[in-house]
Amino acid sequence: MAHVLVTGMSGVGKSTALRGLGDRGVDVVETDDGDWCVLGQVPGAPRGTVDRVWREERMTALLDDRAGRPLVVAGTVPNLGRFLDRFDAVALLTAPLDVMLDRVARRTTNPFGKDEAERERIVADTRAVVPLLRAACTHEIDTSVTPPDDVVRRLEELALRR
Repeated sequence: MAHVLVTGMSGVGKSTALRGLGDRGVDVVETDDGDWCVLGQVPGAPRGTVDRVWREERMTALLDDRAGRPLVVAGTVPNLGRFLDRFDAVALLTAPLDVMLDRVARRTTNPFGKDEAERERIVADTRAVVPLLRAACTHEIDTSVTPPDDVVRRLEELALRR
């Protein structure tokens, strides 16, 4: 059984995939929800550069506790690189920028991406962050051409691998 990290920009379908995995009985953690993140120093950035980062002690405890049992964690935070070696697979969900922006404009489950500043951040982060995520991922799934049920199936297969 594996630990799988699902990452990608806003609007690629991470939350939709996690809901589908949860419906199939896979244990999932959406780090955008709850108390998984705190404002903290961005690793490798100039001192004083802060953003939402994982609570490292909490993420460590989660992954230690789940040893040997499948788990899918979703998140895209500046300090995820500190945990990459704890995941058996890193699945990068992608979609063209226009698709992502349309999705965040229409979604009702998350307010992020509704105002212009947030949409500009999605554009900037897509240009700057996606290449870094792509370099670290073991699997990439384009959610604009892969139906949601197939995305869920592929992620479930990763989580259930021995």
